[in-house]
Amino acid sequence: MLPAKEMPFYIQFTSKLLMIFLLCIFIIYGSNVIVPLVFSILLAILLLPLTNFLQHKARFSPVLSSLTVVLLALLFIVGIIYFFSHQIAGFLNDIPSIRQHLEKHYETLQHWIQQKFNISSGQQTVFINSATKDVKNQGTQVIGETFFTITNMLFYVILIAIYSFLILFYRHHIRKFIYALFKKAGDNEISAVLNESKGIVQKYMLGLIIEMGIVAILNTGILLVIGIKYAIFLGILSAILNIIPYVGILSGIVFTALVTLTTSSHLSDIVWIIIGFEVIHFIDANFLMPRIVGSKVKINALVTIVGVVIGGSLVGLPGIFLALPVIAILKIIFDRIEELKPWGMLMGDDSSGHHNISILKRVKSIRLRNKMKPVTDPDANDS
Repeated sequence: MLPAKEMPFYIQFTSKLLMIFLLCIFIIYGSNVIVPLVFSILLAILLLPLTNFLQHKARFSPVLSSLTVVLLALLFIVGIIYFFSHQIAGFLNDIPSIRQHLEKHYETLQHWIQQKFNISSGQQTVFINSATKDVKNQGTQVIGETFFTITNMLFYVILIAIYSFLILFYRHHIRKFIYALFKKAGDNEISAVLNESKGIVQKYMLGLIIEMGIVAILNTGILLVIGIKYAIFLGILSAILNIIPYVGILSGIVFTALVTLTTSSHLSDIVWIIIGFEVIHFIDANFLMPRIVGSKVKINALVTIVGVVIGGSLVGLPGIFLALPVIAILKIIFDRIEELKPWGMLMGDDSSGHHNISILKRVKSIRLRNKMKPVTDPDANDS
């Protein structure tokens, strides 16, 4: 059998496409296992500094330090879920008021259509009844799916908490396994990739949480000034949606506008919401994001959008939120593997115009410095 480098190009290209196809199939059918595990790895990396602090400074045992930080994170997540559940319950209690606002807006829209398109109100009513007939018949199914979604989410939260605890507790064992698995790459090279990946994930996720908090405060402040009902709920939800690159801000504006339409009698509120959210988005994109979330690994806009679309297509909403951290880690790995350096170059943000020209030289110099350093003992590093 020919070595990989001596194989014809079309065979190498076909084998790589087949591997990508099989990987996508594996992700789609194994998403119930893969998604909680990836979330757990990211959460464990985020909680690692606090775990080390409790273990070394507060003299907690490895089990107690890992359990404490996971329980704190679990309480935080459960608090967020409780807050949204409470807000949604209040929203459902206002259904009679919401129905009155919708009827008023419906009458205004019906009158406008009748004037502009000469369609009588009777014809509009017949069309709407025929369009919503299936929705009425599927009410029980929607309630059942909603209950299943909530149950599934709670199961995921508990599973992620268990995974995170075990990953933190067995982190040294996992690190030894990685060193043994990729021993041909050299301990210094593996250590550099692990430490850089850990730093990128911690900086990205912590910065994302800080940015999300600031945007939530700004969103809520704008909505309170305008006088929108459920201002805190909509402000926080829009900030969470803002995590999704490029399309998150649009989703937040659309959702907030639709909810406002059902709770307010003034259409001008929608205009002020759009203006306010756009101003906040400008501040976030030009000041908050570069300074708070800005990472050592820059991912260009094209790869970001493609990654978000692929993640959403493979595993749905979780894939959208996981896309950026996974892409950042992949870029670190690609930049350190000779055959994959062009892909790392493609994923980078060439804002200066000289980055791609010098990246190979920088990577080679880093590898040379790593070879000159003494071999790293896997047990010597707590991370």
